[in-house]
Amino acid sequence: MNDRPARPANPTHIGRVLRTEQLTDHMIRVTFGGEGLRDFATGPYTDSYVKLVFPRPGVDYPQPLDVAAIRRDRPRDQWPLTRTYTVRSFDPAGPELVIDFVHHGDTGLAGPWAASAAPGDELAILGPGGGYAPDPQADWHLLVGDESALPAIAASVAELPAGARARVFLEIGDPGEEQKLQPPAGEVDIVWVDRSSGGYGEALLAAVTAADLPAGTGQAFVHGEAHWVKSLRRHLRHERGMKPAQLSISGYWRRGADEDGWQAGKAEWNRRVEEEQEQAAA
Repeated sequence: MNDRPARPANPTHIGRVLRTEQLTDHMIRVTFGGEGLRDFATGPYTDSYVKLVFPRPGVDYPQPLDVAAIRRDRPRDQWPLTRTYTVRSFDPAGPELVIDFVHHGDTGLAGPWAASAAPGDELAILGPGGGYAPDPQADWHLLVGDESALPAIAASVAELPAGARARVFLEIGDPGEEQKLQPPAGEVDIVWVDRSSGGYGEALLAAVTAADLPAGTGQAFVHGEAHWVKSLRRHLRHERGMKPAQLSISGYWRRGADEDGWQAGKAEWNRRVEEEQEQAAA
């Protein structure tokens, strides 16, 4: 998942489900294809993301779907819902677009959809956007996230430059949620952090703040639940001395809020975080 602004054109694509795969108890992989993805392209980013469009039950939408026109012409309660997901991989030759969904039973919108998805089902897809890729000039890399950031981190690990030095910390609900990542030859340490005995981010923060990071100028990608991201931002900026240009860091979601609620208040949340941390550093 990523929340950077999408490309200005924000094109709409139609993805047709080709197959699904249960990766772990709580992660479902959906592979989309079809002619509706012929113009899809992810660009240079490893955190490419899309907005998946879910029609509201009982509302008829004109085809082809034009989300911008619907938002312009119809009341808000008829707008389709959107959910942001990171592109796990894209093969233009297919084309095949792979997206991994966290699934916790009937909770949420996109997870239950993925659990019931069948070949031939179609979904409108907006984007993509993106803004991060491992910098080959960095002396080392730090990648930190929870399940929501796992697809972006997995894609980024695969694209690390040969010989890279990297520290990767991934928080999961239990050891059964581990996935096999594919780092290049180099010094890439991958730590799976089990939060089953504590709250979101507690063990992850402890692991990262205690980590021995390499010398030199690093680059960090840190995304996940907003509260622990806030704490880790402070640590990296003020205790590790990393500059904003070295960081791709943001909350993908926040406890107690769905995506609609989080996105509505996210700009204000980020503004307050920046003010608090600047005051702390003064």
